Amino acid sequence: MKIALHGKSITPEAIDCVKDLLQVLDEKSIDISMSKDFEKQLKKAKLNANPEKIILPGDDLSDIDFVLSLGGDGTMLDTIAYTAQHETPIVGINLGRLGFLATTPRGEINNAVESLISADYIVESRSLIHVDSNQDLFAPFNFGLNEFTIVKKETSSMIVVHTYVDGEYLNAYWADGLIVSTPTGSTGYSLSCGGPLVHPRLKNFILTPVSPHNLNVRPIIVSDQSEITFEIEGRTNRFMVSLDSRSCSVDDKVKISVKRESFEAKLVRFAHNSYFDTLRHKLNWGVDARN
Repeated sequence: MKIALHGKSITPEAIDCVKDLLQVLDEKSIDISMSKDFEKQLKKAKLNANPEKIILPGDDLSDIDFVLSLGGDGTMLDTIAYTAQHETPIVGINLGRLGFLATTPRGEINNAVESLISADYIVESRSLIHVDSNQDLFAPFNFGLNEFTIVKKETSSMIVVHTYVDGEYLNAYWADGLIVSTPTGSTGYSLSCGGPLVHPRLKNFILTPVSPHNLNVRPIIVSDQSEITFEIEGRTNRFMVSLDSRSCSVDDKVKISVKRESFEAKLVRFAHNSYFDTLRHKLNWGVDARN
């Protein structure tokens, strides 16, 4: 078995966890590769490892069986750039806090490795969102797992996002911005702006306005077989767009469209974890807040 490791930071609290992981992989004679970022973090934490190779986003991972994402949900989003069209299964090890995507606790790493060896797991397919524009935004990794967002920049004034679905005019969103989320991303920024929770097996996009001027403008769910296009205007000609954790500034000449990506993200889920269990645990459903 060959496993790749990726992480963006190793906190002091996570050092022992990472050390245990490296030890169990060595004991199981599992070949490891790792991202350049993770190698730097290991050296910074003074941890030793002998990777078979160092990988960068866009490298061929066809010989890798799994990628272990070590961190929080932000690290999981970053890992998608490594797996990309290879659709290498990702195991999210939660060294962070909330962990809607990185659902394996740091204390269960040994059990997770044993489950991978014994093939005691499920691989879930998650749709990705793809961005096209006349300004070559986010290339060559112009896809994301959670959401694409358009927001105002350096002004207190609202912006107007004219939105079309398959060429048909939907609405002019007078707001601080607009989020186009995948079902996976429905537990992220979209949720904090009043968007609905959508099960990740559904084939949809969720359009959620950010602080809309008209309170009767509500989130709407459309098919992810649609292409959604935008025209942006405001009192200034600069706006911010983001794709998962990446962002950049654009002007009002930008032409943007989003659609479903041709490939998917493959997330490994172990038998004791389920989507509904994660929602109940992370959102404190069923907890009596009066106590």
